[in-house]
Amino acid sequence: MTYINAFIFVGIVCLIGQIILDNTNLTPGHITSLFVCLGALLSFCDIYEKLIAFAGAATSIPILSFGNLLFSSGWNGFHSDGILGIFSNLLSTTSAGICATVIFSFILSIFFKPQD
Repeated sequence: MTYINAFIFVGIVCLIGQIILDNTNLTPGHITSLFVCLGALLSFCDIYEKLIAFAGAATSIPILSFGNLLFSSGWNGFHSDGILGIFSNLLSTTSAGICATVIFSFILSIFFKPQD
């Protein structure tokens, strides 16, 4: 059942993104930013924890999880070190994912010709 719930969750996220892309003038970059903000909002409202309980590891795959990670690390940093803790904890928690994204994007751009 866990696999079915994971498939349903990620499928719904992709379906929402495709519907927004087809019916609006938003670019994929806008939709990505929208999903990051939505993930942070769901985390703020304690809904993302319920999604993790429902879909399991599938919640770590879509872009929503990055918004959840940003909010959670900033919130934990605020509680531990105050205002400056937001920024220090935010960078230490998300830096590995951001660096991996930049490195893998560079490697893939070597093998595949980017379109203009």
